[in-house]
Amino acid sequence: MSEESKEAQSSELNSSELGTKEFWDGRYELEMRNYKSHGDVGEIWFDESSQARVIKWIMQNSEISHESRILDIGCGNGMFLVELAQEGYKSLFGVDYSQQAIDLATSIAQDEEIEHIEYKAVDILSPDEVKELGKFKITHDKGTYDAISLCPDDPTTKRAKYLENVHSLTEDKGIFIITSCNWTEDELKSFFGAKFRLKQILPTPTFKFGGKIGNVVSTVAFEKLS
Repeated sequence: MSEESKEAQSSELNSSELGTKEFWDGRYELEMRNYKSHGDVGEIWFDESSQARVIKWIMQNSEISHESRILDIGCGNGMFLVELAQEGYKSLFGVDYSQQAIDLATSIAQDEEIEHIEYKAVDILSPDEVKELGKFKITHDKGTYDAISLCPDDPTTKRAKYLENVHSLTEDKGIFIITSCNWTEDELKSFFGAKFRLKQILPTPTFKFGGKIGNVVSTVAFEKLS
């Protein structure tokens, strides 16, 4: 094994069932049953404050209009896009590799009579499937890169494919926003800096332990390099 391979392998996270499609299919199948039985839309990952923080940033950014194409990668129950639609954004797209997640998100949007959202089952690691989506002013990820990083099957290659595909999905000078609970701001800047430049770090809640201050989650906005 080369020194580069050893370094890449040592930098990977410990694998988890959260990195498998089977886990998420089962999770969203359960959430769909709960939604049908008593209207529970399911969990908003990293809590609602993380979602609200990104939406507020988008709304305050003069570069982003209500007609800008916005893609939510790993949309889950679709609530991020529902909130944007309620704020007047009109060109919204959600993708997830779990068909059960897409079914749940579609049901919620229909019941809420939300327009201007398209959902589709897409493997974000498939160049062919990604190419069909076109390009977006905003590409957004809250948790999908984390899940890929936890995959038990060759996460190094999968993370590289993710970077390439997100770059191709983002239009020139477009913005990629990522929220992670597994990677620090510096780690995100290091990895995505190969294809994007840092635009802004969004402040997130901090904690203090052993005299050091850290973040519960990291949210970073990048601009695509041409």
